[in-house]
Amino acid sequence: MPSAPPPDWVIARRRLVGDRIRATRRDQKLTQEMLAELAGLDRQAINRIEQAHASPLLDNLFRIADALGVPLADLVR
Repeated sequence: MPSAPPPDWVIARRRLVGDRIRATRRDQKLTQEMLAELAGLDRQAINRIEQAHASPLLDNLFRIADALGVPLADLVR
């Protein structure tokens, strides 16, 4: 049985996290490809997270924060 879609507030928070990742990546002059390589992910995964099309695994958020050199809390606050 498929699960119910997340509530709107969850989607909104997911979008905020994606926006923070994108802004931090751009501030550091990184492309999605560059961030993906640094984080050990593929570019499509970075794109899905930034566009809020996917709910990222916590492990992947750790990888992204580490690759960007920022505390995870800065991305998910």
